Amino acid sequence: MVQASRQQSAFEAARMYYDEGQTMDAIASTFGISRSTVSRLLRDAREQGIVRITLRPPGVRRLADLRSAIAQRYGVRTHVVPTRPDSSERERLRAVATDAAGVVEDLLQPDQVVGIAWGTTVTAVVEQLTPRPVLGAQIVQLNGAVNTEGSGLANVFTVLDRAASRWAATVHPFPVPAFFDYPSTREAMWRERSVLRVLEMQRRCRLAVFGVGAFDSEVPSQVHASGYLAEEDLAQLRSDGAVGDVCTVFLRADGSWRDVRMNTRSSGPSPAALASIPRRVLVASGARKAVPLRAALRADCATDLVLDEATAARLLSLD
Repeated sequence: MVQASRQQSAFEAARMYYDEGQTMDAIASTFGISRSTVSRLLRDAREQGIVRITLRPPGVRRLADLRSAIAQRYGVRTHVVPTRPDSSERERLRAVATDAAGVVEDLLQPDQVVGIAWGTTVTAVVEQLTPRPVLGAQIVQLNGAVNTEGSGLANVFTVLDRAASRWAATVHPFPVPAFFDYPSTREAMWRERSVLRVLEMQRRCRLAVFGVGAFDSEVPSQVHASGYLAEEDLAQLRSDGAVGDVCTVFLRADGSWRDVRMNTRSSGPSPAALASIPRRVLVASGARKAVPLRAALRADCATDLVLDEATAARLLSLD
């Protein structure tokens, strides 16, 4: 059989086998050849590129649909992380954190100021970062961490130092309370030169990494579970209609935040301040975070979103 004739035979055999679903025996009978010859023709079709076989893992189409729907609805670059139905919430968090670390690393540039808002999710992201020195990189803490139960700084500084060691970056901590007792105290502190220096570094951010806090998430948010909020604070937040927080600034379900009373005492940047940062990576894991996540997206807190499949599905079911 000459080469051109064999290629044509390989094409016809592949068309009958893959497009028409005919058996090898039926194809052999049509051509008047043996079944083993048909098998060789199909092998030739694959090797010569006449046939290309693509394997698509289960759920890929669903992930693409979720990603597209969220991106279209909220105008964010969306990464939906596949997770097994039987995965624990901490396993889901780790999977999301791994993908989020890759997103952050892709966005990292030399001489860049990166803002990090501490929390359970961001801690998981930092643990997944790959060591890679970045010339001139600087890290600034976006919100205070001191609380009434203790300093609250040890864990935060550990996370910041870990990120700094991954990138050989300089760290600018923000040693103020997560929440001040009085709005007037916050206003006074915001006039201090040491605080103004950190606030200026925050304004220089070109990349921010943060999570979203929920009152009842499966993996507890540090702000909501580590002594930062007294019972009277929680009662006031419920009265004001808050559903969660971003960078310790509380949001209502519709994304509003300006007249939530607790925010007058918060040390974190408002959604309006966050909006001045060109790339803002919001990382979320856990279906119970869907409501505060929707609030954060409505407030235009993020340009990039990394979340797990279950959270993505729950988010889309809300509207």
